[in-house]
Amino acid sequence: MPHTTLFDRLRARLRGAPLGTALALSAWLLTAPAVAQLDLRPGAHSPARALQNAASASVTTPRVQAELVALAPQGVGPGQPLWLGLSITHQPGWHTYWKNPGDSGLPTQLSWQLPAGLSAGEIEWPVPHKIRIGQLANLGYEGTVLLPVPVQVARHWQGQGGAVPIRLHAEWLVCRQECIPEQADLALDLPVAGSTAAQAPAFAAARAALPQALSGPHSARVDGQTLSVRIAGLPATWRGQPLTLFPEEPEVLDIAAPSAARWDGAVWTAEVPLSAQRSSSPGQLGLVLPSPQAGGVAYRAQVSVQGEWPAVAAANTVSPALSAALAANQSAANTAAPSAPAATPVGALAWALALLGALVGGLVLNLMPCVFPVLAIKLLSFSRHSGAEGARALRLQGLAYTGGVVLSFAALGALMLALRAGGAQLGWGFQLQSPWVVAALAALFTVIGLNLAGLFEFGAWLPSRLASAQARHPVADAALSGVLAVAIASPCTAPFMGASLGFAVALPAAQALAIFVALGLGMALPYLAVAVLPGLSQVLAQRLPRPGAWMETFRQLMAFPMFGTVAWLVWVLGQQSGIDGAGSLLGLLVALSALAWALNRPGRSRLYLSGLCAALLLWLAWVLGPNLNLAPEAPVGSASPSAESGWSPWSEARAQALLAEGRPVFIDFTAAWCVTCQVNKRGTLANPALLKDMADQRVALLRADWTRQDPTITQALKALGRSGVPVYVVLRPGQAPVVLSELLSVGEVRQALALPNT
Repeated sequence: MPHTTLFDRLRARLRGAPLGTALALSAWLLTAPAVAQLDLRPGAHSPARALQNAASASVTTPRVQAELVALAPQGVGPGQPLWLGLSITHQPGWHTYWKNPGDSGLPTQLSWQLPAGLSAGEIEWPVPHKIRIGQLANLGYEGTVLLPVPVQVARHWQGQGGAVPIRLHAEWLVCRQECIPEQADLALDLPVAGSTAAQAPAFAAARAALPQALSGPHSARVDGQTLSVRIAGLPATWRGQPLTLFPEEPEVLDIAAPSAARWDGAVWTAEVPLSAQRSSSPGQLGLVLPSPQAGGVAYRAQVSVQGEWPAVAAANTVSPALSAALAANQSAANTAAPSAPAATPVGALAWALALLGALVGGLVLNLMPCVFPVLAIKLLSFSRHSGAEGARALRLQGLAYTGGVVLSFAALGALMLALRAGGAQLGWGFQLQSPWVVAALAALFTVIGLNLAGLFEFGAWLPSRLASAQARHPVADAALSGVLAVAIASPCTAPFMGASLGFAVALPAAQALAIFVALGLGMALPYLAVAVLPGLSQVLAQRLPRPGAWMETFRQLMAFPMFGTVAWLVWVLGQQSGIDGAGSLLGLLVALSALAWALNRPGRSRLYLSGLCAALLLWLAWVLGPNLNLAPEAPVGSASPSAESGWSPWSEARAQALLAEGRPVFIDFTAAWCVTCQVNKRGTLANPALLKDMADQRVALLRADWTRQDPTITQALKALGRSGVPVYVVLRPGQAPVVLSELLSVGEVRQALALPNT
């Protein structure tokens, strides 16, 4: 059977609709955007078109966030419970549809690609609510909804490999006043043996929202243009209260028209008008009755319809002009090349403010904990200069360092913007989300630390021309130190910096890159001031001691910040790849250190020892290297929420559910590689008095771990106008989010949550 697209279903519904509905939908389709427009082009509202090639479990558009989720608490196997589902989080004012969408709209469709032996059932639809648009009434969902699907595993099924590939093609129609068809190809790999239960609360809530089967002597009879319904067996607490009835069969009953309903003792009766666009005459009809109390259990009654249905009204066809417009619209969508959303230039004042924020943010970045290794590098360079010649060399190297910092920030920003334009969901500090980059930086800082400690000298085993490069080209060496400074400092965001970066990613390339340049200029500004202001450089040169034996001691002392950075990077990789990944990296670093030592040995022993150590390093890389990119089921450590601390894993659905309960929510967007995040976590966010007051006020604590790349968290940060961590957000029901500063204080948190000062 050929695949039916959302466009085909929309056109079919227009052709099969009675005249009034067809005219209404046609007008809806063709009116100007200022009123309402149903845009059928998948590429007309990027990033909707980019969804077609999504390779992750989650996608986000300007209207919804859709995520493929799973529940397999005992792993995947015969007889074990297995659920899949599509979680849709709507932006305020937008909605998608139930299996009976009502007077307009289309239900969400899920097409699964599962391995042999696994078969997906039908969507188990949670109870919708009525959404009125003018004189029309639709049935659908707002906020967050999970559409669960049960999966049957064959009795003799045996998993091949350690994971089960799950692929889903989802299509949905999302509407406000305008309607946008969207689709996504989502992917998820389920571990066969491990437990997948992170979404257990969401699936439990979705199953609780399913209507329960209602037994009883129900009846329904067609009487002219009305269906008379009698429902028995409803809870005694419902009696006397007004009820709503949702038919599961579309285009049978008029859910927008008022119906006469009353209680006849314990039996609820209603007379519901038939739909003017009725397209079928069912003998059986499923009726859903939502609870009259918010959050109560809904019931479903299966009724046999008696009586004779009136003749179905003749369907009106779409006019030739409208049909031609639809065909042209679809043809344009099929031939259009995927493109990124067009960036919109901003006014001079807004851009100038963003540049100023980036400059100040880069300057403040020097005070962030993640820049301590950079300070060690610069202190070492300052110690080498004294006197007039030293002041001149300091100026030249300060300018070179500034150039290295600015160019590195610009290059890193250009790479991030290019990857985002290609559809990747990235944010600031994205490079340290890769375990391979973390391991490479750990190796680099290990070598630098060993060199500073005096274990080896590069000149002992490099060709003389290369060995003397640092001495012959100190300016180039200073520029490279600027590159290294950016590599280690870029994962952090400082005050004023986060807003400018979030602003930059939506700008045209030239304006965005200027913000990254301003950020680099701000970070290098203290050293640039020393370089270009003779008074400062002279004072610094005069204050520094004359060269002597103390310089060697100082150089060796500076090795320890490098080793501290290595320890931090090993810990970061442990968050990403588990204890086996961290242990493997430590083993490789030991072998690398042995190789550096061997290359510095005198005589012929250097050749034999270095060959032996190089062979050992290569063998360990072959054996232990794959462990560096492991994906542990439950990361432990700093970025992982713990039940004891009161923190829970963040998800948009969880946050919305807590807000619906009337609870304030505090969200910590963090990452193991963000040193500032860890400082805040062990300081402000570990304050016992603050945590107690938050618990007393029922503040929900959620932690979003961005240690590994997570498109869902990236999109959430983007929605807040940020592109890096740390980010701290306070949510209150019915209020706009409040974003706190990167250097968090107890007083600021208390003020944002209206907690008493102690």
